[in-house]
Amino acid sequence: MSRREWVLGWEARLLVLITATLVVLGLASVYGASSVLVERGRTVGSSRVFVQLAGAAVGTLLLLVASRINLERVRALAWPLVLVTAFLLLLIVLPFTHAIAPRLNGARRWLDIGGVSLQVSEIAKLTVVIWTAMLCAKKGSEVTHMRKGVVPALVIVAPMAGLVLVQPDLSAAVTLLFLAMLILFAAGARIGHFIALGVFAMPVLWARIESVQYQLLRMTTFLDPGAARLTDSYQIDQSLIGVGSGGLLGVGFGHGQQKLGFLPYPYSDFIFSTIAEEWGFLGVLVLVTLFLAFVLVGLRLARQAGDPFRQYLGIGCTALIGTDAFLHMAVGLGIVPTTGLVLPFVSFGRSGLLIAMTATGLLINLGSRKRAVLPAR
Repeated sequence: MSRREWVLGWEARLLVLITATLVVLGLASVYGASSVLVERGRTVGSSRVFVQLAGAAVGTLLLLVASRINLERVRALAWPLVLVTAFLLLLIVLPFTHAIAPRLNGARRWLDIGGVSLQVSEIAKLTVVIWTAMLCAKKGSEVTHMRKGVVPALVIVAPMAGLVLVQPDLSAAVTLLFLAMLILFAAGARIGHFIALGVFAMPVLWARIESVQYQLLRMTTFLDPGAARLTDSYQIDQSLIGVGSGGLLGVGFGHGQQKLGFLPYPYSDFIFSTIAEEWGFLGVLVLVTLFLAFVLVGLRLARQAGDPFRQYLGIGCTALIGTDAFLHMAVGLGIVPTTGLVLPFVSFGRSGLLIAMTATGLLINLGSRKRAVLPAR
């Protein structure tokens, strides 16, 4: 009788090392960014780290499950995931669900059930990746046709993005569409189709931006950053001050000044700026290198996957992590408008951490195999 053991390739092992390093870096950064934060008369630095640590523990379990699950089961779950995610997205925006979907900072983005908050748009990202990968694998060469490939994807993804846009969360809605389009493009869809869709979509997006005041202010601030330094461009200005103050080696762990009421959400939306201030250019270089290595290893795993569904799934999961990471850092540097996207594995927030580790588990799955081992005589 032989037994079967789980074997990881070097790419999967490297991905595990990168992920573990980013999670530990995130725990340290969250503590450093919130160590002097005071809420209701008490500091909350340690409590936020414990919450993030609990999320990392659950995320590790999800990573292990995703890394060992039969990917054909994941493929079969594509439609059920779409139905459940669409229901949760709809539940958030219904007018009579404020008890479980409260409005925070002018938006309804979280489900609060039993004291546990869940950001459904993060789940929607992974759902879109799995479903679009399934669709592209099923359609095959038909993806090159607008009517047979791109349109069927938009019929499902566009309403989900629309529900996210209603919350409102423009950056997450655009990310959903981007992930779907990227997988379609990898499967053979023509770039001309996306250009045509973009031409038709721009008026709709701009009308939505104009209807939401803070989104319009973010866009005008990005286009004219010096127009309102004390109001609309305040966040970016404080972020750039923090990045510039870091210098080569940083001001020291926990010694950053921008988190002292100047930079909003230094432990989540602008944690990159906090890292740049306290750890300096070398810390930023390490962070960028880790994410760049993650993307390169993820794409290598996707290319070697063989089966079309596995390839598209690998591309989508890699893009899910890489897109959020580099957009977050670009926001901190003022390269793109403020989006509110968190830094995967690093920013405070359990929903994003759980989804990022689940996506990583699926990538590790692509680089693992079961090997038969004969017992010794």
